[in-house]
Amino acid sequence: MTSILIRGGTLVDGTGSPARAGEDVLLRDGRVAALGAAAGAGADAATEIVDATGRTVMPGLIDAHTHLTFGEPTGNDELFHHRTEAYSSMLSAYNARKVLRAGVTSVLDADCLWNIGVELRDAIESGIVEGPRMRAGGQALMTMLGGTAGRMIADEGRTGYATVVTGRDVMVNEIRRQIKYGVDWIKIMVTGLIPSMKGPEVKVWNIDELRTVCDTAHELNTKVVAHCRNSDSTRDAARAGVDLIYHASYVDDEALEAVVEAGSALCPTFTLLGNLADYGAKIGTAPELLDVFRAEIEVTAKQLAKAHAAGVPFLAGSETGFAVTPVGEWHARELEMFVEYMGMTPMEAIVAATRNGAFAMRAEGELGTLEVGRIADVLVVDGDPLADVRVLQDRERIVEVIKDGRRIDLVTPIPERKQRASDQVRFLAACPLTRSLALTEDDLERLSHV
Repeated sequence: MTSILIRGGTLVDGTGSPARAGEDVLLRDGRVAALGAAAGAGADAATEIVDATGRTVMPGLIDAHTHLTFGEPTGNDELFHHRTEAYSSMLSAYNARKVLRAGVTSVLDADCLWNIGVELRDAIESGIVEGPRMRAGGQALMTMLGGTAGRMIADEGRTGYATVVTGRDVMVNEIRRQIKYGVDWIKIMVTGLIPSMKGPEVKVWNIDELRTVCDTAHELNTKVVAHCRNSDSTRDAARAGVDLIYHASYVDDEALEAVVEAGSALCPTFTLLGNLADYGAKIGTAPELLDVFRAEIEVTAKQLAKAHAAGVPFLAGSETGFAVTPVGEWHARELEMFVEYMGMTPMEAIVAATRNGAFAMRAEGELGTLEVGRIADVLVVDGDPLADVRVLQDRERIVEVIKDGRRIDLVTPIPERKQRASDQVRFLAACPLTRSLALTEDDLERLSHV
């Protein structure tokens, strides 16, 4: 039997109970075997000792919204048209190690390029790839109006991470096909950007279509997650039976009532918007969008605070996988944003990213807390996240990552990734080179006399 005794740390067990100073934790054969005095008594000569004195011991983080197969694209054109399946698979395996080293021991990767998410999950479980525990979806279900790529999405069939479904029979068959090939979740893009309509995303599924998806998936013991970027979509997704709702942007009171009544969980994923609002100017985001992103966070968070007060379960998700949320960098920022914008306490934010995250992993009662018998996913943190939850974003402060009772190597460097030229979109120009832009007034004056 392999065992580890984590000695002398302050235990934050993920249940929401108060922290316990000087609480030993014994891990044996991938599970939490004992806590407190019983942990020390249960150790033997072969037990490995981890000294956590002055540090925090807590469950591994669970990121409920990732895109590990995307390869950090700068936009949809790059994602859809500059990726190959084989190279994307290898890049996904490379990125998985970064996630684990950031203290994230479990992820839900709800939609993917090709079927890489399921294959990556299985490779990790088989020991071929080192990475976080995964639950995976297939390609997101869309109508031809769905998603954020506008007319890049085909009228039917597959485009990148999406499968366009037309009519009830196609929906049912696609869900069954995805389940046949191993998905844990079915994802629906309930809102989309329509190029001919100015403004934010609109709802592009009707309630009967959403019910068809939920009923079909639930009959086969598979849960449904939905991308909802307006209030109507959140309301209808909840009423249709969607289990987990991403974003819930601009949600109103009627939609909140539907969420509470249905018992749906929420994963706002403020991190991507926050990165754009706070740092978009550094990466070339259009200046007029910065205030738009911040307003979406503030308006949505104010409403979601009501949902939290009503007992709706919240999960933490980063939408890691895009250029604005690169792998291994921002997974823990969602906790900071829950505290800053929704008024959660640091403890409540930690519960969202640990115990509540077990729902996304289909492992409630097994994962996400440090209780006897639970899966031994553990962090040792050099700092107190209850005093400042931002400490979890500092990779240098994550001194131990333990997954399934096994210590992860945080020291050996991961080889630096060099960008493959064919994966990047190359632009000749950012705007038309008109004569007035290229030439000065003196140049134009001289040319007028030629």
